[in-house]
Amino acid sequence: MDLVRVATAAGVTTVTLDSPANRNALSTPLMTQLLEALSTALTDPAVRVVVLSHTGPVFCSGADLKETAEARATGRVPAELLADVLAALWEFPKPVVARVGGPARAGGLGLIAAADIAVCTREATFAFSEVRLGVIPAVISATVLPRLAPRAAAELYLTGDVFDGVRAAEVGLVTAAVSAEGLEATVAGYCDALVRGGPLALAGAKQLLRRAPAASIRAELADLSERSGAYFRSAEGTEGVNAFREKRDPSWVPSAERDVVR
Repeated sequence: MDLVRVATAAGVTTVTLDSPANRNALSTPLMTQLLEALSTALTDPAVRVVVLSHTGPVFCSGADLKETAEARATGRVPAELLADVLAALWEFPKPVVARVGGPARAGGLGLIAAADIAVCTREATFAFSEVRLGVIPAVISATVLPRLAPRAAAELYLTGDVFDGVRAAEVGLVTAAVSAEGLEATVAGYCDALVRGGPLALAGAKQLLRRAPAASIRAELADLSERSGAYFRSAEGTEGVNAFREKRDPSWVPSAERDVVR
């Protein structure tokens, strides 16, 4: 079964979780197909931005508990494969935008946190429900804890309480919480802005956001100065500066003529 659908237009690939019958639970087949979709998007130069979306009213209900129960005694539980998915999203060199139009639980929050930008509806609900099942949010902590304010993380991890989209934005889980009617336009607005960035520059900016600081301020500035100079001297940097001076779009910005839909 196809549990993940992929469509590309104007430089934006939308990867849609399409398993509404089990609320887009993170089963092994779904996560395997998601990894395949990300691998394809990674190597396709026409793909500039990835949007992670969903069908049905639920973004993602977390681990597939039925599969987990069946696999616990005999094989790898789905939560272990989730580590590969989160790493692929976190390390993805192209911008990733999560479009969250409904509830997310447990592992689903790990996907949201792994995205660079996440937009949800105000009515969407979230919960770190693991402790109420007698387990812990271990794997997703790699992407979630860098996003959350520490006091909020303690409260939400330990209580397992449900919170809404407005609170999710306040504590840093998502970038913005908007009306249900405004979700598509907000996601599209972010994508329109992202495709205007140079592909190599976007990857480099993501590296800056993930890098560990150097031991001293001078070492930090030396490294950053070297990076800056390399980008200014690059072909992409030269094209960007020339396009700005000539008041035109750089060659990497998708146009109607270059648009690909598939």
